[in-house]
Amino acid sequence: MKNSNILKITIGIPAYNEEKNIAAIIIKLKKITNSIIVCDDGSSDMTSEISKNLGAVVISHKKNMGYGAAINSIFQKSKEMNVDLLVTFDADGQHRVEDVEKVVEPIKNNVADLVIGSRFLDKKSDIPNYRKIGIKVITQITNASIKKKLTDSQSGFRAYNQQVLSQISPSELGMGISTEILIKASSKGLRISEVPIKIIYSGDTSTHNPVSQGTSVLISTIKFTSIEHPLKFYGIPAIIFLIIGSAFTYSAIQFYSEVGRLNTNLTLIAAGTVLIGTILLISAILLYSLVSVVREK
Repeated sequence: MKNSNILKITIGIPAYNEEKNIAAIIIKLKKITNSIIVCDDGSSDMTSEISKNLGAVVISHKKNMGYGAAINSIFQKSKEMNVDLLVTFDADGQHRVEDVEKVVEPIKNNVADLVIGSRFLDKKSDIPNYRKIGIKVITQITNASIKKKLTDSQSGFRAYNQQVLSQISPSELGMGISTEILIKASSKGLRISEVPIKIIYSGDTSTHNPVSQGTSVLISTIKFTSIEHPLKFYGIPAIIFLIIGSAFTYSAIQFYSEVGRLNTNLTLIAAGTVLIGTILLISAILLYSLVSVVREK
């Protein structure tokens, strides 16, 4: 492992139709490092050409594949380049270049492997309330999975060391990749930390519908949580359904013994809850066994 004081920073920028912002961002980042990777995610403008002319390593997607696909390509290129320390940085102008040193410091000090630039550790934030609520809900679900109290699981301003880059291969194509990386890093025992950052917020620059985007991220978060912790995710609800089913079964049997006929409602509820509980329990056991086998390999 290299001396932490001489780790070279590489900046990875996912970009889609950012010709208005990309030049200024690259020029500012060059004051920190000459190692810059831009993933042009199927832009129809001059994003790729401008980035190349300014000396960045450019990865070009033939079509727009999504934020996750761009981050995945940056991860792969970083591995090929044997990058020491990767910082992912948005192309929309919201991230401040002066915060780069903040997110890399814990890695340089060897106290973290993955560092998140949190928008919520600095209490003064211009993020719209509807986004705050969505981010906090997803962060709470993520926290339950990784057993760590984070404040901003969805921040794209992050630093990764070589351990993270070599051990994690993301698969999500959309915004859910942020959660995927955290859950996979946690499962491998990698150290996750947060530092406060400020963002330059001048209106909603996202081209995606916030409701559909938030729903997509939430579904991805739930998916990866269920895979990493199947006993907790499926097992606990299974036990709850089986307990409720047992209570209704007892009531149905008692009703039959007293009246001499079945109570249709009680019987259906009892059968339904026991069936759901059984399916969930079997799912928990099977998925846990499958995940255990995969991890052993």
